[in-house]
Amino acid sequence: MKTFISIALIILAIPLYAQDDDLPEESNPTVRERVQAARVAYITDQLALTPTEAEKFWPIYREFTDKRKALLKELRYARRHPNPSKSADQNEKDLVTLGLEVKQKEVDLERQYSEQLLNVIPAQKLRMLPEVERKFRLLILKQIQERRRGREKN
Repeated sequence: MKTFISIALIILAIPLYAQDDDLPEESNPTVRERVQAARVAYITDQLALTPTEAEKFWPIYREFTDKRKALLKELRYARRHPNPSKSADQNEKDLVTLGLEVKQKEVDLERQYSEQLLNVIPAQKLRMLPEVERKFRLLILKQIQERRRGREKN
């Protein structure tokens, strides 16, 4: 039953998720909330989190993902806004350096939050988490592609 609810939430959120990437960061909070609710339901179901685990897991995990998003946002901004006072080659070198710094910060962040999460959920569930996230993204992408194909046929 949990799996059915998770999939239903995902299907409801997918049309909104497809538009989400085109939206400014703070626009349409309803879209973000529905996608987040589907994500929470899917991950909770796939990791088989108990209510007690979920209650402790989600605040820590949200904080982690918010910090990770901020790191990636920094890199995206640098890619989109090269320094006009530097040569194209120097901007590219700077991006390589920044990319490596962001990756290192991501690893450090993951290490820090993994320690916190291990106090809340078993190591097996934590180890499964990246794969569950990947499956959620793939599921949404597949649904988006199917909807686009459906629109193209019309």
